[in-house]
Amino acid sequence: MTRQKIQIKKIDNIAARQVTFSKRRRGLFKKAHELATLCDADIALIVFSASGKLFDYSSSSMQELLRRHNMIPEVNNFGQQPPSQLEKDAYAKLSEEFAAKTKELKHMRGEDLQDLGIEELKQLEKLLEIGLNRVIETKDDKFLKEIGAGKEKETLLMKENQRLRNGMVTLNHREQEQAVIGGSSLGSKSNTTSSSPNPNSHDFEDISLKLGL
Repeated sequence: MTRQKIQIKKIDNIAARQVTFSKRRRGLFKKAHELATLCDADIALIVFSASGKLFDYSSSSMQELLRRHNMIPEVNNFGQQPPSQLEKDAYAKLSEEFAAKTKELKHMRGEDLQDLGIEELKQLEKLLEIGLNRVIETKDDKFLKEIGAGKEKETLLMKENQRLRNGMVTLNHREQEQAVIGGSSLGSKSNTTSSSPNPNSHDFEDISLKLGL
């Protein structure tokens, strides 16, 4: 069966329209991602649903792509239609989100806190405490790992030191045994020499008897 061609017009059924919007939007973002990957292009897409919900895709930074778009000279845009009210609203909304995130980051750094109320300061304090606890936990984990690695290194060094000591003790024992063996052999030789009889002593005694000495 051949695939039927869908007539391009507004879908009257609200449920079918929402389903089609969801499918086509995902397909559009997928094609944009493929184009950016294959051709190394910078792509930014902004889509508003019929209810006004914002959907966007960017191959890099959305703010950077919008900034580059706004820096294009008007000469290059000659013949193009001016931005519609929808595009202006989308840009204004993105700018507001960017400003809000920048302000939130400053608050996290402890800057520009004068305009915050008590409840906002409490909420900010809670967020900072949660972040601080995570930082402390991560730091403690790293400290424990470094201490464990240091203990392992210390154990290895102690084992190596003990091995060297054992080697020195064994070497000293061998040297002492060789010295004792050498001294015993020299003593036995001197005793053998002193105890051997003089071969001329008997002859001298015989001569003395014969002469009546």
